[in-house]
Amino acid sequence: MFIRNSKGFRPVLALGLCLILLTGLLAGCQGNGNDGDKEAGSNQQETGFKAGTYTGEAEGKEGTIKVEVTMDQADQIKDIQIVSQSETAGLGDSAIEQIKEQILTHQTLTVDAISGASETSNAMLAAVEAAVKQAGGDLEALKAGTVAKAGEGKVEQLEADVVVVGAGASGVSAAVSAADKGAKVIIIEKTAVIGGASNLSWAGKFYNSSVALENGVKVAVETEIADWIVNNHWRVDAAAIRQYVTKSGETYDWLNEKGYNTTFINFGGEQLHMLPAYETRETLLRAMLAESVEQHGGQVLTETTAKKLMTGTDGAVTGVVAEKKDGTTLEISAKSVVIATGGYAGNKEMVKESFGFEGINGGLGQNIGEGLQMSWEAGAKVPDNFGGQMLHQTLARATGNLKKEFTPYEASYPMMTAYLPNFMNVGPSGARFRDEASTLEAVAAANTSAFNGAYHLVIVSKSQLDALAAKGMTGVNAPKLPGMPPEFYADFADQFTLENPWTNAEQVFDAMVGNGDGFKGNTIEELATNAGMDVEVFKDAFNSYVEATKSGVDSEFGKAKEYLEPMGEEGPYYAVVAEINNLGSVGGLLVNTKFQVLNDSRVPVKGLYAVGLESEGVLFNDTYVGNGVGLGYAFTSGRLGGESAAAGALNQ
Repeated sequence: MFIRNSKGFRPVLALGLCLILLTGLLAGCQGNGNDGDKEAGSNQQETGFKAGTYTGEAEGKEGTIKVEVTMDQADQIKDIQIVSQSETAGLGDSAIEQIKEQILTHQTLTVDAISGASETSNAMLAAVEAAVKQAGGDLEALKAGTVAKAGEGKVEQLEADVVVVGAGASGVSAAVSAADKGAKVIIIEKTAVIGGASNLSWAGKFYNSSVALENGVKVAVETEIADWIVNNHWRVDAAAIRQYVTKSGETYDWLNEKGYNTTFINFGGEQLHMLPAYETRETLLRAMLAESVEQHGGQVLTETTAKKLMTGTDGAVTGVVAEKKDGTTLEISAKSVVIATGGYAGNKEMVKESFGFEGINGGLGQNIGEGLQMSWEAGAKVPDNFGGQMLHQTLARATGNLKKEFTPYEASYPMMTAYLPNFMNVGPSGARFRDEASTLEAVAAANTSAFNGAYHLVIVSKSQLDALAAKGMTGVNAPKLPGMPPEFYADFADQFTLENPWTNAEQVFDAMVGNGDGFKGNTIEELATNAGMDVEVFKDAFNSYVEATKSGVDSEFGKAKEYLEPMGEEGPYYAVVAEINNLGSVGGLLVNTKFQVLNDSRVPVKGLYAVGLESEGVLFNDTYVGNGVGLGYAFTSGRLGGESAAAGALNQ
């Protein structure tokens, strides 16, 4: 829930995550019968659980979690085995093991979700509950217990020069640079993982880095800055843009010196720097923290959640109140506090109210906005452009379910249609809303769709599907391969060609419809009805589009003739549900070029700094339009912001 007051939106956040046990979705789980066929009541009370091993499953964040639960004759959960899961390495898989151990140790299903992995935690609990239900007995009694936290009521006090809240790319960079300037630093992270969204990302932009210049790729700085300002309608901080464009190249060398080596890519003239191998990133960031923060007497505290900022009588920020995993309250006094909490894209309600976006959160679920909330309560200004998001890839709702039945290549057919300009796109009402050539650029595709509604529909006719089945994407004259991120097609890279026929195409699209992830109609009227579109609106749009394919002239949106693929003369017709991936919120705190957080009078809140996504709103008007800027700015703002925070602390 959100309320608006003189400082703008104020999220009312339930920081203690509620457990949602999705029992109603788990019908059909079956026990394997091991000992489960013993006579009822053997060594048990009539209401007791039936000993045996039972199987349960539930949908996690990245796929199905399947478990085997063994009940013994003492009405206890004797063992839990993880049969299969595909959750995020280092976070989701760790959460599964922690939930398992808590259930076994405390013999209760009322277990707190793991910070940063609530969806995975709840799915693990639901899978175990589904298995336990098959053993009969008093399930509610098993859910009645609670897990006491050993540190509840305990208060510890710590001191530092600089406290950094959040250990993603920007937070780690801030902590390391502050420590290198001589500050004693404590960095806290509410999950067990160091690195945040940078562990999942691809590349950053460091303008005119030494390696870019060595490869003969140079950006005209003044032109870049001028174009950036104009493209954002002048509603940006020109000094902040200049700082990033002129200082980010130094960040490349700084990271390399720290052992976090990036690889230069000339991406169509853009200076992108690919991050180290995914599996090495957290280790490298932890090494940076150890060599700087810890060697200078500081601390790295994970599974520690910031609750509020401490302030003095003059309004200056003097530290952070946080809670450790065991319930212990930490009161950390500091002269400078750096907010690096990664935004609020994981808070659907907050995103909807501030930006109107209802798509997919492709970032981290733990980023729910409490860093902003704490800062606003301490006097920080809500920026005038608050609400911007980092909208990027297009997703097809059908993909996940199709992968359970088809190969990864086949399961991706619907998503690939969403990346090609050769198909008709309509909004929820059935009205066409863009030149579909927008699909050729990720940011253009994402923003045109999001502006139109919660999703859009890609219309595929029978003749087009037949052409795809016969000749692959060349059959519909696709100009190039769908511009999906590399990780989307990593499992079928050898099949990912324009010429490869779409075998089983009709079966795949029919399965999409059967799963409720798309629609089908033998006529356009039937398709409109089944998809919830306005029949007359869709008929008008469809007929106009067909006329454009025949004449070669799109008078409504100006789509190029070569992309106006004929629809054929008969059904069936399919509608693919396409949604937009939001990689993170943009902004929420107004900062100056020292990364000091400003109040309503645009004067620094003493002792408070912000880096990364929380501060990125100074670069953009209402939404992110960069390529690699998010990561490049995260590392650069962290490096520079940490130096400023250290100077502010040490010069007092």
